Amino acid sequence: QVQLVESGGGLVQPGGSLTLSCAASGIPFSLYAMNWFRQRPGKRRTLVAAITKGGRTTYGDSVKGRFTISRDNAESRLYLQMNNLTPEDTAVYYCHTVPPGGELWGQGTQVTVSS
Repeated sequence: QVQLVESGGGLVQPGGSLTLSCAASGIPFSLYAMNWFRQRPGKRRTLVAAITKGGRTTYGDSVKGRFTISRDNAESRLYLQMNNLTPEDTAVYYCHTVPPGGELWGQGTQVTVSS
């Protein structure tokens, strides 16, 4: 079955950290660039971080220096390490890639930053 499944979200206090994970199945994971998007309440879904199949990374301006995207091709897993979280990081976070045939999204994992 072709799917992306996110995990690791939850409630964290401002200044805290979380690591999100995305398990890919049914696709040759190592061949594809992978992305993390997020959707804040009442906002459009936006790109947070991206990683090429070769490991080159890019980040949205609001998360640079705080978030780190990484991948484990042997385990077909994508990660997002999030540090120094703020309430503005509260969102549903989605794993994403574009295999042949169209975009593939996970179901999302909720991250809530609140004291």
